Amino acid sequence: MKNSGGNGHDTKRRSLLKIGGAIGVGSAVGGTVLTVLFPKKVRSATRHHRTPQQFDTAARTLTKFVDELQEPSTISPSATLNGVPFYDVRMRPLQKKLHRDLPATDLWGYNGQYPAPTFEARRGRPIAVKWENELPGRHFLPIDKTIHGAEEPTPDVRTVVHLHGHKVMPDSDGYPEAWFTNGFRRTGPFFETPVYRYPNEQQATTLWYHDHALGVTRLNVYAGLGGGLYLLRDDHEDSLGLPSGRYEIPLVIQDRYFNRDGSLLYPVQAPDRGGDPDPRVPPVWIPEFFGDTVLVNGKVWPFLEVEPRKYRFRILNASNARFYRMTLQEAADTGQRLGRPGPVFQQIGSDGGLLPAPVTLKQLLIAPAERLDVVIDFSGLQGKSFLLDNDALAPFPDGDDVVPTEVMLFKVNQRLQGRDTSRVPATLNTVPLLKPADAVAVRDLVLSELDSAPPFENPIIALINDAHWDDPITETPKAGTTEVWRIINTTGDAHPIHVHLVQFQILDRRPFDPSSEYPNLVFSGPPEAPAANERPAWKDTVISLPGTVTRVIMRFDLPSAARPRPGDKFLYVFHCHILEHEENEMMRPYIVRG
Repeated sequence: MKNSGGNGHDTKRRSLLKIGGAIGVGSAVGGTVLTVLFPKKVRSATRHHRTPQQFDTAARTLTKFVDELQEPSTISPSATLNGVPFYDVRMRPLQKKLHRDLPATDLWGYNGQYPAPTFEARRGRPIAVKWENELPGRHFLPIDKTIHGAEEPTPDVRTVVHLHGHKVMPDSDGYPEAWFTNGFRRTGPFFETPVYRYPNEQQATTLWYHDHALGVTRLNVYAGLGGGLYLLRDDHEDSLGLPSGRYEIPLVIQDRYFNRDGSLLYPVQAPDRGGDPDPRVPPVWIPEFFGDTVLVNGKVWPFLEVEPRKYRFRILNASNARFYRMTLQEAADTGQRLGRPGPVFQQIGSDGGLLPAPVTLKQLLIAPAERLDVVIDFSGLQGKSFLLDNDALAPFPDGDDVVPTEVMLFKVNQRLQGRDTSRVPATLNTVPLLKPADAVAVRDLVLSELDSAPPFENPIIALINDAHWDDPITETPKAGTTEVWRIINTTGDAHPIHVHLVQFQILDRRPFDPSSEYPNLVFSGPPEAPAANERPAWKDTVISLPGTVTRVIMRFDLPSAARPRPGDKFLYVFHCHILEHEENEMMRPYIVRG
């Protein structure tokens, strides 16, 4: 394993932004709490715009629900490699109309497609993928050269692909510094192989792939290199009789700004045009991106015509920073709300696989990178339309940035093609609970932000345990052991925290007094059980609410190919999945020890 330190970050700016003192870590055995020794007080949520306001975008000129939802294509292998299916995926520029009234938009896409093509994989059948960069040498979105990993002489256009939620070896995980340029002419310090191997040893679930290049992830995903689904199936899932075929539809949700000429607009700080004037703020980077336009499967505010029967929807939030809290509302076929609720959601699966039993929900909350596997039953609703709406504030849970309140429209106007024989069984899966008593360590991850001066009070930098990306690695769990991680959110916003390699389980959340300081937190209430669709469930991304300690438990099992021996080190990362946060230090490497 290569050393993750000393990769030429902007050390002068980072040294000025250090918030606290040294980190002291205790022994990671016997259930010891690993305490970070610096005080942290909860920051109250402030009323401001994380995304500089935009006043002349295309959104106000676009009619909603005039474009039909498209489904991503399914990618096929091009050959075999050492007896397993081999896929050659090339990242290429493209132009595409995303709305009837918008000119074509310049994008980047996997195999030149947007939305990205879907992989269909089977448990126990590994595949190999060669990810190739055939992009131009110049980025069409604004790069901040002061952000870690983006400094000169790092090439502007570099990519690496992370298959989110998959248990893979480190050389196939898409480590942020394993990037490569067009034709592999230049590679990052952790690049090892152009061919990634996916063992597919997990249960059936909805995974997804996206760019993960250090310093430009937020821009590459925004350009189109994100939101690709990887559907892992198995015999057990097949036996359940869930809606399938044309009645199983992915919904990949993203938000964007568009200029009137159809081009993507990604705002910059621009202090002379209303941006944050604090000189400590990175000159281009923005704290979070919130757009005024919603796309589903690459179409702006689409509609979907359905039959009066059950449908299975694989929902992915592939937005940079936006949370969605969605309900179904009866509407006219133009999308105008009629004041009556629509059908409920039956959630059947989460990030890491099927739930033990269906959970009936009137609304869905989904953070960036989370997946929800749901069934909606349109039976008996012929001739009606239903708006999928959104009321999640931005930043979540109580910010005041722009909030598009419509996502898409369902029209129940198709004739039933045959009797609906699909079903949603009362029992779906077995999810054995991990036991806190089996944990050999309890680790604290303290989320913090340094804010700019009033009146903006925007995050200048976001950190985990006061550590930067290239600081010494402090999280070193041993392969095959179980640990509890306490995510302590001292900021004013929610953060979706993602841990590579593992699927974990949420234990509980407990609020604390915002006037108290870590490590001497004063709890303001008892531990709160996770929602019914969060436990029992396998998760790889968890919502960490402000002023709350969120406990998760995980077992650090490596892929079967690892065969760890004493002294072996396997390098992964964990981070906030608000892309603007992970790009500005809210991401840390960790090592699984043999």
